[in-house]
Amino acid sequence: MHFPTLTLLASVLGLLARAAPLNETSVHADAVGNRLVFAHFMIGISADRTSASDYDDDMRRAKAAGIDAFALNIGMDPYTDGQLEYAYQSAQNNGMKVFISFDFNWYAVPDPGAVGRKIAQYAGRQAQLQVDGKVFASSFAGDGLNVSAVRAAAGVPVFWAPNFHPGGGDFSQIDGALNWMAWQNNGANKAPSNGNLVTVNQGDQAYLNALNGKAYIARAGANATLQTHFGPEVPYSKNWVFPGDLLFYRRWLEILQMKPRFVEIVTWNDYGESHYVGPLSSKHNDDGASKWVNDMPHSGWLDMAKPFIAAFKAAASSPNAYISADQLVYWYRVTPKALNCDPQDTTMNPANNDSGNYFMGRPNGFDSMSDNIFVVPLLKTPGTVTVNSGGTLYTFDAPAGASAYSLPFHVGAQSFALSRNGKPVLAGTSLRPVQNTCPCGLYNFNAYVGTVPAQAPDALGPDGLNHFATGLRAACAAQPSLPASPPAITPPTTTIRASPISTSLPV
Repeated sequence: MHFPTLTLLASVLGLLARAAPLNETSVHADAVGNRLVFAHFMIGISADRTSASDYDDDMRRAKAAGIDAFALNIGMDPYTDGQLEYAYQSAQNNGMKVFISFDFNWYAVPDPGAVGRKIAQYAGRQAQLQVDGKVFASSFAGDGLNVSAVRAAAGVPVFWAPNFHPGGGDFSQIDGALNWMAWQNNGANKAPSNGNLVTVNQGDQAYLNALNGKAYIARAGANATLQTHFGPEVPYSKNWVFPGDLLFYRRWLEILQMKPRFVEIVTWNDYGESHYVGPLSSKHNDDGASKWVNDMPHSGWLDMAKPFIAAFKAAASSPNAYISADQLVYWYRVTPKALNCDPQDTTMNPANNDSGNYFMGRPNGFDSMSDNIFVVPLLKTPGTVTVNSGGTLYTFDAPAGASAYSLPFHVGAQSFALSRNGKPVLAGTSLRPVQNTCPCGLYNFNAYVGTVPAQAPDALGPDGLNHFATGLRAACAAQPSLPASPPAITPPTTTIRASPISTSLPV
């Protein structure tokens, strides 16, 4: 199986670092009703699916959240066509659209005919996304591809919106472009450090300038800590983390102001790099990522995105009018960043580092993390929110609509409540406490995402756990282990009034 890695070209990042701040006049704003939301879907981990019905739950969940189409990331695996058949059929059965996103980690830039022929193979399917009367297709990377040859091989009108890079790909030959850079970085494909910072906003500006009015696919990166932690037990060893914190929330605010034609959520199911909004139970094979994915649901981020998606499609500047019920969405890492897991961690031995992405011990970029809980209240009317983090009680008055708070976490149970006029409205305690021990002996910088009211249980299936033990040095069962009931909360000994990161949004 193949799994693309976040790839940012150093020369391109230099261009982004010099880009001017985003300004309203450079944005290509389309008429209401002409905006679409996609989610990136990794076909490379779906070889265990045996029928179209295996895709039905994904299609229904995405559609219910307002997502219009899945971008089906494909390589050259022998099972790819079988899985595409299932995905296209399920999308048709469930009123969804899909399109192919060619992964140029595996597709060859010098072979544009293969890209065009694959587009032609699925162009006539009912579930194929079409934009402006053309078959929509995209890519991961692909600078230097002969687009004219792709169109000729396809034999149908193609809306080609690849992940070409400003200064790299030929933007005169495309209909739109996809910006993969959805996380802050240092300009050299690592976490920000030593004052070196390239923002997602700078990436937007570079793409908008290069597109010069053509369609832009803005990325919404779904993670508080983009991380991967593969040791020498696999040939693709990599061990790094990028800071996110409130990035997914803030990114949606930027998107509502920018009003691009398209948005793509990164990703639905890339568990290996910890940026997923789809359920753990979504049927998939395990590449070893289950060690940091098990018991770490992210579906709460999809809940948080739902009113933003509705606002984006309506060309609104705020999600507030699209919040249909009170909800608290929260996330946090489950251990402090300074915790020492060296004695049993899987990355404590040398491994192949041809990519430059392997680091022993704590993941590269760990010191850019915040030991915080992040809370986004989605409220119909104002209310008082309290958070009990291991016995420290935080309280804040949240406005109607969407707002965001960042609070230092403490070891122990994490509990959340909403009240109005002194009367309880919502309350719940996370199933996963913050702990001062290494889970399964590992450094785990993935995020636990929860909601109040709580979502239904979500667990990895057997296929999603089949490489859990590979490389582990600590005894740990390859099975979901969240309890049926939350842990007991610690009675508060300290109360702190918290200040919002964002209290109100423009209407």
